[in-house]
Amino acid sequence: MMAVNKVNSVTADFEVFGKVQGVFFRKFTQKKALELGLKGWVMNTAQGTVIGQLQGPSTAVDDMKLWLQKVGSPKSKIEKAAFRNEGNIKCCAFRTFEIRK
Repeated sequence: MMAVNKVNSVTADFEVFGKVQGVFFRKFTQKKALELGLKGWVMNTAQGTVIGQLQGPSTAVDDMKLWLQKVGSPKSKIEKAAFRNEGNIKCCAFRTFEIRK
């Protein structure tokens, strides 16, 4: 019999405001998400923000949210990060964490 995976998976949409385009923000976001074992995506918006979706263990999502609010890429200047549509999920809808164009 297979062991039941008890890890609590969650999802959260995010939007990061500030100087977050043209500073490799998406690339660093992808790198950090993969380090944390998260799945989802990230992309630039026409409004100059970066949006995306995170899915994975709640502790990893919490770590990523903190990173999106406080760290970002080396040259970014984060004004704020907003999170919405947060909740528990049964399984991830994505296979990896991708940069969308």
